Amino acid sequence: MHRRLFALLGTLLALGCLAMIVGACGEDDSGGGSPEGSTAQAPADVPAEPEPGTFRMGIEPWLGYGPWRIAEEQGLFERNGLDVKITNFATDDQINAAFAGGKLEGTNIATHTALRFAASGLPIKIVLLEDQSTTADAIVASEGLTSVSELKGKKVAFEEGTTSDILLSYALAQNGMTKEDISPVPIPAADAGSAFIAGRVDAAVTYEPYLTSALEQDADAKLLYTAGENPGLVGDVFVVSEDTLSEKPGQIAALVKTWGEALEAYEADMEGSQAIIEKSVGAEPGALKTAFEGVKFYDLAQNKSLLAGEYATTTIEDVKQAAVDAGLLEGDVDPKDIIVATFVEEAG
Repeated sequence: MHRRLFALLGTLLALGCLAMIVGACGEDDSGGGSPEGSTAQAPADVPAEPEPGTFRMGIEPWLGYGPWRIAEEQGLFERNGLDVKITNFATDDQINAAFAGGKLEGTNIATHTALRFAASGLPIKIVLLEDQSTTADAIVASEGLTSVSELKGKKVAFEEGTTSDILLSYALAQNGMTKEDISPVPIPAADAGSAFIAGRVDAAVTYEPYLTSALEQDADAKLLYTAGENPGLVGDVFVVSEDTLSEKPGQIAALVKTWGEALEAYEADMEGSQAIIEKSVGAEPGALKTAFEGVKFYDLAQNKSLLAGEYATTTIEDVKQAAVDAGLLEGDVDPKDIIVATFVEEAG
């Protein structure tokens, strides 16, 4: 299960496609790209029916994106008049390059990734909150370590440039520390748990199912700090390009409605829905039960309350500061400029 690993901005620049979104190149270039600095908003009157044509969505095998797989499996897209093509990507560098190159109308990414997109000049809009990690992302520590402050001088494994990096930097900052106060061991998040179990590090920042594995194999291990300490710090959003916002608002509205229906289906049959999601990420039915317990989905009612409210005023600002502190965000971006709450506010 891949966990939204964020490729460095240099990957996008190296592809020479940063300008694709703004109409300089790309297979979908029709000369209508949004100018740099645009603050395009949803039209005042969102169409009651989705526009014709295929909506191309990028996705990765992360549980938080699972409702889209439920929608796909149960025909909810078609019920709402949508033709959606979901393309699965193995890594963030692939999905981010496809979105930047105009090959996707919408994509599912972490909040700090959306901020980095915007800071790099890509005109994107957040139109839906999808999930937050509560205990599915955490710092697991060895016996004798009882607080984040005790990580000073200790070996801590984590993956640089990822949500694990964000979580670690935030936890340290809350205790008056930075990564300079620890002994960093930069390795993939999937390997961090193994390094911890093997005793090569004192603590590791990772996610489910690796957290459960570490706790099961080391009876003295404990979760020292979880993403739930600051709800939304580690979370995901659905974003669209400004071109899509202007040209296909009806499709976006139908997608938001579909997300809500998929979550209703999830609540009505949690076991069956989790099996659909587990299959989509390559796991056996029932294998990720603990992981699901550490992920909270946002339904439409919560979106209506939070997207233009606490998320815009507090959560995304916290993520921005954490990304800056972690050295993952360069350039200025006003988070409120990339949020469009129109679709969740009008969702029935």
